[in-house]
Amino acid sequence: MPRGANAAATAMSLGGRLTLRADCHSCLGLCCVAPAFSASADFAISKPAGQACPHLQTDSRCGIHTRLRQQGFVGCTVYDCFGAGQKVCQSTFAGAHWRGAPRTAQQMFEVFAIMRDLHELLWYLSEALTLPAARALHGELSVALERTERLTDHTPDVLLALDMAAHRRQVNDLLLGASELARARVRHRQDHRGADLIGADLKGADLRGASLRGAYLIGADLRGADLRMADVIGADLRGADLRGADLTGAIFLIQSQLDAAKGDAGTAVSPSLTRPGQW
Repeated sequence: MPRGANAAATAMSLGGRLTLRADCHSCLGLCCVAPAFSASADFAISKPAGQACPHLQTDSRCGIHTRLRQQGFVGCTVYDCFGAGQKVCQSTFAGAHWRGAPRTAQQMFEVFAIMRDLHELLWYLSEALTLPAARALHGELSVALERTERLTDHTPDVLLALDMAAHRRQVNDLLLGASELARARVRHRQDHRGADLIGADLKGADLRGASLRGAYLIGADLRGADLRMADVIGADLRGADLRGADLTGAIFLIQSQLDAAKGDAGTAVSPSLTRPGQW
């Protein structure tokens, strides 16, 4: 890939990331209506898909936004639509509101789920393009990013007919390749892909360059663990204790994973991520 093209692809990924952040003021509360959730440690009540949360106000704002954790809605505080909400409301449906329009509402909710998946893939592709060691795949990653971005501009009918599973598989293959290249220089890389590590004692563990893709780390003790360059895409870190852990350069680590975990001032994270206020 020409040097100039690679630089352009990297610039595109960095610039595009700004549009992959949720802007609730430009949304119509889709995350408070479209998904279903059940009463649990994450949610104080149960709600079926397509039904508005009782705390959603008519102005599409959450009535308990500043007290979500105290009111038992921790799940809401760690949810990230990657900007899909405002894309669906302002672009795909051109400002149409789901209230009072059953057909539009159902279609909008279904499209929102697809758009969120596409935006999440865009975030991961953008992240992969920042990995210098994955330079050999930057061309393919850029093509996948551009193709995925074009998909987000389609009409609701086209989006609903999209074979999302097939597209996700293609992108995931590229992301895995980028991860392998980025972690190639780390010796003794551990493979915990999809592992059940719920409540595991991993205090002080050397997990540098480890694959934790899709691993269940709910409530795991990761205090002081070294997670530098570990691939954590899809890892469930709810309640995981990251106090004193080093996640600098952790690959595909997203903000909602940090928000769902426990940490402190000693938890090291990359500058692109925000230290959760509750830490």
